[in-house]
Amino acid sequence: MLYSGRVQGVGFRFTAESMAHQKGVVGYVKNLSDGRVEVMAEAEEAVLGEFLNKIEERMKYYISSKDVEYSGATGEFSGFEIRF
Repeated sequence: MLYSGRVQGVGFRFTAESMAHQKGVVGYVKNLSDGRVEVMAEAEEAVLGEFLNKIEERMKYYISSKDVEYSGATGEFSGFEIRF
């Protein structure tokens, strides 16, 4: 997922990390140099949907648009982290 808007400097990454740990989602979140935030996440479909809904609900005043791309799980993640 790529989120655009005023998504950097507002706690977006920490919110995503907290929600991921609560839901058992693995992957990462990071700020991009163009001002967007990237979220790479793996979980069962229902859990992933809940995770994304929680982020968007909590950060709705900062998100102006999102691009979502789904693909098969890679299994490369063992936890969820903030990448710098």
